[in-house]
Amino acid sequence: MNEHQEGWLRTRWRRVARTAVAAVASAGIAVLAIGFTAGAASAGVGPADRSTDASITAASGSQVAAGDLHTCVIRTNGTLWCWGNNFYGQLGDGTNTNRTSPVQAGTVTTWASVDAGGGHACAVRTDGTLWCWGNNAKGQLGDGTTTKRNTPVQVGTGTTWVTVSAGNSHTCAVQTTGTLWCWGTNRHAQLGVGLSPSKATTPVQVGTATTWASVTTGYAHTCAVQTDGTLWCWGSSSDGQLGLGILSYRATPTQVGTTATWAGATAGYVHTCAVRVDGTLWCWGENGYGQLGEGSSSQTTPLRVGTGTTWANVEASVDSSCAARTDGSLWCWGRNASGQLGDGTTTHRSSPTQVGTAIAWTGGLGVTYHACATRTDGTLWCWGDNTHGQLGDGTTTHRLTPAQVALPG
Repeated sequence: MNEHQEGWLRTRWRRVARTAVAAVASAGIAVLAIGFTAGAASAGVGPADRSTDASITAASGSQVAAGDLHTCVIRTNGTLWCWGNNFYGQLGDGTNTNRTSPVQAGTVTTWASVDAGGGHACAVRTDGTLWCWGNNAKGQLGDGTTTKRNTPVQVGTGTTWVTVSAGNSHTCAVQTTGTLWCWGTNRHAQLGVGLSPSKATTPVQVGTATTWASVTTGYAHTCAVQTDGTLWCWGSSSDGQLGLGILSYRATPTQVGTTATWAGATAGYVHTCAVRVDGTLWCWGENGYGQLGEGSSSQTTPLRVGTGTTWANVEASVDSSCAARTDGSLWCWGRNASGQLGDGTTTHRSSPTQVGTAIAWTGGLGVTYHACATRTDGTLWCWGDNTHGQLGDGTTTHRLTPAQVALPG
C-alpha cells in the first residue's frame, strides 16, 4: 500500500518507540539511546531507563524498556527481568505465560542494555553481542528466520554492537564502528535501504556511513543522529513524521533541515520528537491528541515545544510523549486514555503537563499505553495501562499516577 494508505492503519500498534534520546551529561547534553546503558561499547550512546509499578533500590535497578504490553529491566548486577504480556515469548523466560510480576530471563549476568518493541525485545551484552526474542513474524529478531523465540537468540556472531532500537516490526542497531544496521519489515522503506527487500531476516547495512551515533524506530519510520549532530529520517511520512515537509516516504536516510545541533531523537507511532544541544525541544508529525505538545494540527517540519531551554531527554510513543528537564522534573502530553501521562486523570493534554511534583527523575523513561521512569535514588516507577500486568505490581489494576514497584531479591 502507498504511504497515504499506510497512515490509516488505525489498528494502533501499541508499542513504545524505542529510541535514541537526548540526555544530559555532566558537561552538557550528549547523545544517548533510550533504553540503553553504557555497557557494550560507546558510539556516543548511553543509558535510559523505564520503570513500572516496582520499587528498585539504587543498587538493584539499572535501566528499563517499556514495550507494547510488556516491560524489561536490567539490574545493576547485569541480570535481565521482564513482565507483562508474553504471547510471543517477549519476556524471554522460556514460556508464553503472562507475568504480573518481574521474572528473570535466563541466568546471564552480563546484560548491558535492553529495548522493547511491539511484541519483541532486544538487548546488548557487555561482550558486545546482540540478542533478541519474542515476535518474529517479520524477521525483527534478525536471526535469519521468522520463528518466534521465548528465550534470547543471538543476532549473528558480531561482538561490536552498542545500541539497539526495537520498533513495532523492525529493529535497528549501531555498532562501535559507527555503522548502522536494520532488519525486519521494510514495507514502507523503514530499513533505509530502498523498497527492496520487503523483509530482511538478518541485519542489512544502511548506506556506508561510519558516523552514526544513535537510532530510533517508530511504527513505519526510522530516524538516526550522526556524530556531527545532523538528524536523518526515512520510511513513512504519512503524517509528516519524517520532518522533511512531505507526506510521502523516503527510501533512504534524508537529512532533517540543515541544523547540526541535534542531541537525539525519538520516533513514535506517526510522530517524532527531538532535543537539541541548546536544550530546546521539537516535535513533528501527527497531532490528533496533542502529542506534539504545541499547535493543533499535524506538522511536516520540526515545531518547537514552548520556549524552554532545559529539556534533557524525550520519548515519543503511540500518541503521547514524555520528557525530562535538567531540574529533574518529568512532563508528559498527548493521549491519556489509559492514564499514561501520570497526572491523575485520563484527560488528553496538548501541552507538557508535569507528572506530580517530584524533581528527582533521572530522565530514564519509556511510554506507550503505560509509562515507566527512574528516579535519582534508583527507584523504579510505572503508571497507565496494566491489562497484562505490565506495571509489574502483581496486579492488573491501572494506575493514573506513578507507583513504585519492587524487583525480587
